[in-house]
Amino acid sequence: MGIEKDINQSKFRNDYQKSIVNLIYTYNWVTEQIKTVLEKFDLTMQQFNILRILRGSKSPLSTLQIRERMLDKMSDTSRIVDRLLIKGLVKKVACKADKRLVDITITAKGHKILSAIDNEEDRLDSIIQTLSVADTKLFNKLLDKMRGSD
Repeated sequence: MGIEKDINQSKFRNDYQKSIVNLIYTYNWVTEQIKTVLEKFDLTMQQFNILRILRGSKSPLSTLQIRERMLDKMSDTSRIVDRLLIKGLVKKVACKADKRLVDITITAKGHKILSAIDNEEDRLDSIIQTLSVADTKLFNKLLDKMRGSD
């Protein structure tokens, strides 16, 4: 019965509605699974996302550049960066090209935390290991198609 049993709803208007409800429910379930991993590092998912973005960048980024790459486009990037700054995971430096901007980079402490999280990758992967590799490829293709970015 699947989603019907999980949310105690016996009927949906149509399969489109069921798909949307299933996506929302599954998103929340996956989010909770990831949060349990990040909690021991005292990080939110948004903070983790920013650290991941900074680690992957070859050069410092502005908050606008970070926001463009974030999964959660509605986040207050400046506020999240400031919290990471307080934790010593990022640093801010005046941009050499434009003094009105601030360049943000990840610190050694930020790299260290990401390395520790990398050691949890198997646990994070296990969230979706009920699917085969072929299933995950199809799943990614369907999600991309749904967003019109295939």
